[in-house]
Amino acid sequence: MARSPDGESVITRAVRILDAFGPESTVLSLSEVSRRARLPLATTARLVKEMARHGLLDRDERRQVLIGTRMWELAERASPVKDLREAALQYMGDLHSVVGHSTQLGVLEGDEALFVERLTAPGSVVNVTRIAGRLPLNASSAGLVLLAHAPDELRERVLRGPLASYTPHTLSEEQVLRAELAEVRRRGFAFCPGHIHSDATGIAVPVRRDGRVVAAMGLVVPNDDTAWTFSRPLMLAGLSLSRALSGTGPTQAPARAAGG
Repeated sequence: MARSPDGESVITRAVRILDAFGPESTVLSLSEVSRRARLPLATTARLVKEMARHGLLDRDERRQVLIGTRMWELAERASPVKDLREAALQYMGDLHSVVGHSTQLGVLEGDEALFVERLTAPGSVVNVTRIAGRLPLNASSAGLVLLAHAPDELRERVLRGPLASYTPHTLSEEQVLRAELAEVRRRGFAFCPGHIHSDATGIAVPVRRDGRVVAAMGLVVPNDDTAWTFSRPLMLAGLSLSRALSGTGPTQAPARAAGG
């Protein structure tokens, strides 16, 4: 595999180019891609041309660069996240219709929580997550669930920091976070009042396949005295989805099973 003079592979440089794009930067000039990817302009131009030839990138009528349709095709064709998301939507939809607040699904990706689905409604409490968005594991309820059940090596690496902080309530101290992770495992869900936004409480439960935690299903509800009451329907939804994924239970939608 060809490498740059600094030893970086072509694939690594291509990934840096793809990482230049984001929710607020879906269309970029070549110079913007070069700057964001921290690559020389000539190298960027050559790689963009090659990636566009394979459909991974595209150029619009103004020669701006954007993600190619083939990236979507590849993800839809064989992504395990796609199957998980499709299985979860029934349960998330029913839960969302009952609680009336943002419902989301996150998976572990590196040292972050990656959100693969999100259902919301007009008037819902503020929610900073978005589909394909990421949050630090220590900051969100989904992240705490994923971190609590992560391999020991990953958990210890995250605990050693640095730990992100959004509000005074974010768990950004190692010993406090370590104790809360133990509580999440004992209690069965994460409860995060004001950890990311002072007006919102995040709640999340583990989603298991054959006993292994593969995702976290969560709610974002108002940060008030009613927040704790949402944990029960969420736990029922997570348990129902886990049973469906493992083939050990009915596929009845969870909120109906709970009687609304």
